[in-house]
Amino acid sequence: MWDYTDKVLELFYNPKNQGVIEEAEETGVKVATGEVGSIACGDALRLHLKVEVASDKILDARFQTFGCTSAIASSSALTEMIKGLTLDEALNVSNKDIAEYLGGLPEAKMHCSVMGQEALEAAIYNYRGIPLAAHDDDDEGALICSCFGISESRIRRVILENNLTDAEQVTNYVKAGGGCGSCLANIDDIIKEVQQEAATPAINNYGVKVATDIATGKQSQLGLTNVQKIALIQKVLDEEVRPVLIADGGDVELYDVDGDRVKVLLQGACGSCSSSTATLKIAIEARLQDRVSKNLIVEAVEPLL
Repeated sequence: MWDYTDKVLELFYNPKNQGVIEEAEETGVKVATGEVGSIACGDALRLHLKVEVASDKILDARFQTFGCTSAIASSSALTEMIKGLTLDEALNVSNKDIAEYLGGLPEAKMHCSVMGQEALEAAIYNYRGIPLAAHDDDDEGALICSCFGISESRIRRVILENNLTDAEQVTNYVKAGGGCGSCLANIDDIIKEVQQEAATPAINNYGVKVATDIATGKQSQLGLTNVQKIALIQKVLDEEVRPVLIADGGDVELYDVDGDRVKVLLQGACGSCSSSTATLKIAIEARLQDRVSKNLIVEAVEPLL
């Protein structure tokens, strides 16, 4: 018998927000769906979001889950957590947040919280019309676990985000290695590679040395002062981001840098575009993460009147 918390049992016996959100042709509202997992693999989750278009706010969230106690409780918890959030705010909800909301999960059941996080990302990216692979590249790279269809990039991501140090933990989080077990040695090799990469400073595309703290998964610049970081962010925006946006009738201006949070003003067509989240996450944030630091989070601020 798993040692479940009272909150897990409460949401298992009396799940909240279970069901479907149907398209109702409601003015100013759209419905988005994200689906992950497989019934054949034992767990599947379909997440439904009702979104207010003008504000990007999640008005309602419901779920359909095939799975165990932890899967049902995690799905129910997720829907409670994200109602009232904007899509950008919801994207910051991690599997750790879901587990903490539940008061903890047995480690062997952590994959249920990961499934919730992935379904949320899938729903939001489907809503924005953004291929999920553009976010995490899970559809690219070598397939490591054929039993559950888990790629190397997905394993690397869960190792970094959750500070995993052995193959058993990886199995608990994404099920890889939980079938025939033939991929466990490969998973051990990936863990060693991730740890080695974290311990070895690398040079990014702008000639900046960066190192990753394996305990936190965070990346930091070596020998780069805050002034230098701001200058580098501005350089990337001016040389790589703004020309693309200007070509489409938009523009971006650096507003402030607070630690790893980069605040920008979206201008022109970008300021009024319904796909502004896509602009922030793909055109700006992904580029800055690649060129400066993977820890950077880009936020849009409203212009002062």
